[in-house]
Amino acid sequence: MVEKFDFWYGAAGENRRIHLYLPDDYYNTDERYAVLYMFDGHNLFFDGDATFGKSLGLKEFLDNYWKKLIVVGMECAHDDWKRVCEYCPYELESSYYGHIPGTGYHTFKWIEDSLKPHIDRNYRTVPFREATAIAGYSMGGMMALYGITHFNHIFSKSAAISPAIAPAMDAFRYEINTGVLNLDTRIFFSWGSVEQQHNHGIENRIREIEWLVQQKGAKTYLFKNEGGDHNEASWQHEVPTWMWFLWEN
Repeated sequence: MVEKFDFWYGAAGENRRIHLYLPDDYYNTDERYAVLYMFDGHNLFFDGDATFGKSLGLKEFLDNYWKKLIVVGMECAHDDWKRVCEYCPYELESSYYGHIPGTGYHTFKWIEDSLKPHIDRNYRTVPFREATAIAGYSMGGMMALYGITHFNHIFSKSAAISPAIAPAMDAFRYEINTGVLNLDTRIFFSWGSVEQQHNHGIENRIREIEWLVQQKGAKTYLFKNEGGDHNEASWQHEVPTWMWFLWEN
């Protein structure tokens, strides 16, 4: 089942809609669940909620998945510029957007200080980092990578799906080289073969970041989505693979 509620996002001074997935028998048991936090929450579960009319189909997958999870889908600002700022962890210069005064750090502080405590108080979670994951695609994929590196004390698992890391490579090199990763850290990376045709260098960038986090002891998984492009229809096909790597392997 998916419940929706608004939650105050202080960095922008406005609410953000939360799309919360609970196992169908949640209210009939006393079980506690691992938690997956995901960006672009409106695009996760239902096509009718999705920006471009196509979701990741995550509800149908989870309804039939052997491991029961709570998924906290965090909706973003729907203004493109605001979304980029919320989902950018660094102050960057972009060839497309120009100067980006990234507020991604504040987004994660909101998760750490407000949203996660709220979820842990009001739902039956396993609150420890070993049972807490972060995932996202595109800008959300960059945030998922930032979350697992900068907030590794909260998250032990991450799926960085087609991460938009090109303008942030120097920042990530510094972040990873100067940071500490727990040895149980798992990071999934992906890109699409069609996506690579118009995003030259994405594979090399991801492989470089993978090598850096491996030097810190993280376990990684690279996935090239053959025929995959930079869209939800392609990313839906990756769900079973990253779920397997994060929770089963």
